[in-house]
Amino acid sequence: MARLLLPSFLVLCTSVLNAVAQSQYLLGLGIADITGPVVETNMMGYASLAQTDTGLHQRQRARAFIIGETDNTANRVVFINADIAMGDTGIRRAILAALAAKYGSLYTAQNFALSSTHQHSGVGGYLENLLPQLTALGFVPQTYNAIVQGVVLAVDRAHASLKTGTLSLGNTTVTGGNRNRSPTAYLANPAEERALYVNEGDDQDKIMSLLSFGTRGFLSWFPVHGTSIYENNTLVSTDNKGMAAYLYEASIEPNAMPGSQTFVAGFAQANVGDTSPNILGAFCESPGKPYDGMPCQANTSTCGGTVQDCHGRGPGFTLDNLGFHSNEMIAQVQVDAAKSLMSSNLKPVTGSVRSVHVYLNMANHTFTLPNGQTAQTCPAAMGYSFAGGTTDGPGALDFIQGDNSTSQNPLWEIVKSFITPIPSAAQTACQAPKPILLNTGYASFPYPWSPSTVDIQMFKVGNLVMIIVPGELTTMAGRRLRNAVRAQLIASKIIDDSAYVVVAGPANTYAHYITTREEYAVQRYEGASTIFGPRTLEAYIDKYTSLVPFLADKPSGTPSSDAAPPELTSSALSLQTGVVFDAPPIGKSFGQVLVDVAKTTYKAGDTVVAQFVGANPRNNLRLEGTFLSVDQLISGAWKAVRSDSHPSTIYRWTRVNTFLATSNVNVSWTIESGTPAGTYRLRYFGDSKPFIGSISSFTGTSSNFTIA
Repeated sequence: MARLLLPSFLVLCTSVLNAVAQSQYLLGLGIADITGPVVETNMMGYASLAQTDTGLHQRQRARAFIIGETDNTANRVVFINADIAMGDTGIRRAILAALAAKYGSLYTAQNFALSSTHQHSGVGGYLENLLPQLTALGFVPQTYNAIVQGVVLAVDRAHASLKTGTLSLGNTTVTGGNRNRSPTAYLANPAEERALYVNEGDDQDKIMSLLSFGTRGFLSWFPVHGTSIYENNTLVSTDNKGMAAYLYEASIEPNAMPGSQTFVAGFAQANVGDTSPNILGAFCESPGKPYDGMPCQANTSTCGGTVQDCHGRGPGFTLDNLGFHSNEMIAQVQVDAAKSLMSSNLKPVTGSVRSVHVYLNMANHTFTLPNGQTAQTCPAAMGYSFAGGTTDGPGALDFIQGDNSTSQNPLWEIVKSFITPIPSAAQTACQAPKPILLNTGYASFPYPWSPSTVDIQMFKVGNLVMIIVPGELTTMAGRRLRNAVRAQLIASKIIDDSAYVVVAGPANTYAHYITTREEYAVQRYEGASTIFGPRTLEAYIDKYTSLVPFLADKPSGTPSSDAAPPELTSSALSLQTGVVFDAPPIGKSFGQVLVDVAKTTYKAGDTVVAQFVGANPRNNLRLEGTFLSVDQLISGAWKAVRSDSHPSTIYRWTRVNTFLATSNVNVSWTIESGTPAGTYRLRYFGDSKPFIGSISSFTGTSSNFTIA
């Protein structure tokens, strides 16, 4: 009997060992600072010339997640969730070059994804194409270098932390975290298709998906624009996803300074295109007008015929005029959802780790539709409604959303011909019904205005597949892409019906928006910004599904790829002037207190402020450091308990006299509830540049004060 049982016992042991091996992964997590110049630089996202940064609310960070097989460590992926507006080809190229110099062929274009939180309060000037550089006065090397350096450091830290562990996966419904900002465009989708999602948020995905790394962190996906903080803000910040990461990490390690935690919380974007965190809706802010306080006109998002007064309202819009309270509220909603998932019984992830990546030239890309017809994409172009902006950030002049007519303002028909080339008949027909405002696909002076070639990438981690998307998918576009890839995974027997698919982006390349063909016809902002024409989504679905076989455990052959896009960074123009020199006022010194703290005793809820003789913070970005600290006297020694990464502190720089090169710095701290009683002080850390000589650091210190 024993001999008969032995073969069965060995088979059972082998099965158990295989299951254990498949559920064990090589895991690494890391975080690093990527904050560029916090003054005198345009922000990225709203594309507003007036939004030039004047200080710092929270530092931008990159969070790196490495997942690899334990038996074949070459099979791994690295997902970067960065507090930037969007991924970029040039940035990614530079990061990969730096990683190759350190790790050889371990991290490559195939298995490395640069995704973004799509926040709109970060430093601009880092994207490679001209159009997104315009408001930043061109390319800003400091921003670019900070992101490259920080992402590489995050990967270094994740790589150094690699050890075996398990992964688990789940999702939950999030209420009060987002809404659709273009509901009239969504309604253009077929009624029978919309009916499928009545219980899933209808016109907005309400699902947060989360991949747990156990006690070390997590990576989650939930679609909501990084526009909680409004366009009138000029303090560099991370918007709701960066805030959510801060809140979650601080709740796990409350005594650690931001950026130095061992627990890494990733709040990544999903099909973000038509989402908004301004969940109360869009209203007319038109004092003295009869429509003041009324909802904006639905399809055009106008008030009195123009878009300028139409603004989305976040949950805390009555509490401040910059959106900071709304930002924390939307962040907390995501934190609560993630905590509920992390404390629940998530399903274990098992299976192989695979990745696939190709380049796809989306200008005049020809492909076959499921019905056998041939379709084609178009060279890039922006529609008139692109200039109308959104309810999160209205446009200017007489542009509106939801206008696909060809009878535009005759003045713009003349002006646009001086900006980009006049569209050909073929381009006009290809992009129809979009009326073309900027024919960016044909604009190449002094270098290309928009990308033509994009990164197409997917990661497989067990039964989870991440679709890494080079743009902003709308709600229904994201659903169609997810469903198509999932169906192909099952049909190809790559994964069984446990297949779980998420979309992540905008990542790697920024190719603007991706709508459904029905939404495109409405030509609201998202459709007007779908640069490759009405067949854009269908082209992506065709390409991503065609790559599914290459996620197999033993794929056959290699996928075909178009040529990589040309390198543009080395030829990029920059009109931003450097810092010439700094000087203190006559009789003063750098760091000297100009206005000391107002009182000797404060309480929770009070704001403590001190003003110092300053210098331009562009002299030293203080990456991995801070421009300020709040110090507490503990057992006779000063200890820093707050930095410029805490949302309770603000660093603000003001140019006093350009000719004399003088400036002031205000350091403020709003005392949180529960702050221990004791003695405190504010400190300012700066770096001054002389007209001749080297940059040198200095420190300013306020008087002591107590918290009762």
